[in-house]
Amino acid sequence: MRRTRYQYGTVDVSPRSHGPAVWVYRWREISPQGKSVRHSLVLGTTEKLKTKAQALKAAEGHRLRVNDESATRREVTFGALIDRFIIEERLRESKDRTRALGLVEEDEVFDIETVDPSTASSYLSMLKVHIRPRWENYLIPDVKASLVQSWLRGLDLEPKTKGHLKALMHRLFEKAMLWELSPVDRNPMDLVTVKGVSKRAKKPIVLTVKHCLKLICLLPDPYRTMVIVAICTGCRVSEILAMRWSRIDFTRLTMLVKVKVVNGRVGRVKTEYSEDELPIDPAFARVLKQWKKQCPVTPGGWVFPSPITDRCYHASPIQQDYIRPAGQKLGLGSIGWHTFRHAYRTWLDATGAPLGVQQKLLRHAHIGTTMNYGNALMESKRDANSKVVRFARPVLQQVRA
Repeated sequence: MRRTRYQYGTVDVSPRSHGPAVWVYRWREISPQGKSVRHSLVLGTTEKLKTKAQALKAAEGHRLRVNDESATRREVTFGALIDRFIIEERLRESKDRTRALGLVEEDEVFDIETVDPSTASSYLSMLKVHIRPRWENYLIPDVKASLVQSWLRGLDLEPKTKGHLKALMHRLFEKAMLWELSPVDRNPMDLVTVKGVSKRAKKPIVLTVKHCLKLICLLPDPYRTMVIVAICTGCRVSEILAMRWSRIDFTRLTMLVKVKVVNGRVGRVKTEYSEDELPIDPAFARVLKQWKKQCPVTPGGWVFPSPITDRCYHASPIQQDYIRPAGQKLGLGSIGWHTFRHAYRTWLDATGAPLGVQQKLLRHAHIGTTMNYGNALMESKRDANSKVVRFARPVLQQVRA
């Protein structure tokens, strides 16, 4: 069907025989036969959308979907762009998507058309808390780079969070150009800079083997074994909690990292580089076999199933209730799950492993990310420094003379 003019449509209350009345958005389109066809869409109940103003705002994103004329560009607000982005990217559907984790099939194919649930949740949060309140009433052309720059600088947030906000704004402008709501041109967010976005907020804590030995002695199972997995593989906690026995090959001594779980939702691993087969050391394999004897059998075949739900654990409560208190008790500071990934890279460096091998084991897309992980052990730094000093011994002898 084709539109001959911009369809604002109407928003009216429609009663129902059962339950509260609903707000309905209605518009017309011209069919290929030249007939006017009426369409309608339920926006929500009058309990959820209490006023017509709220209903009109809810209809704005849908209105954009049924109007593609370039002449409407100047009339589109940034709030309407946000609404259409949420609808087109199916953010709410992705966030609300839950899975019977104990029944997920081994060869489950994830929906590649939707955003990852954790990403969708993050997007919706940033849109609701920061972006929409500031920009929803602006017309798209009026959201200038200089204004966004000043807005970001004025936010009391970490540089990394500001970087995420800028990235989402960048994506919104890309969609505006794709949907012909804005002229195809350079993305204005390319002009916005966020200072310190690539700088570490704090120096990573370097764990020694002695630190880890004392730490695991303070942890009960299964958390102790989870930490051992983190130390011996460098896996992200989301990948550790989603481990299955069927993906561990004790004969070949390999482990396939394929999925992750975040806040109870199973999804694809972070990037295509993250999906890989990792080697398992025989000593580490013996620890896993010992744990398998104690591990409850669940329909999902999880390595670390919750005894209450038979599903995957949530990472945050374990870190908050067990790992962090243990670290503070040992005087290690505020450690968390990612501390072990930094430690793994630090120990890899101490072994003299080539940087390319380290990148593959950590499964980073870019080697620069690997180089930004961890820190050198004092023993390694001392040994390297002593070799330089021995090399420069004639200089020292000259000073003594």
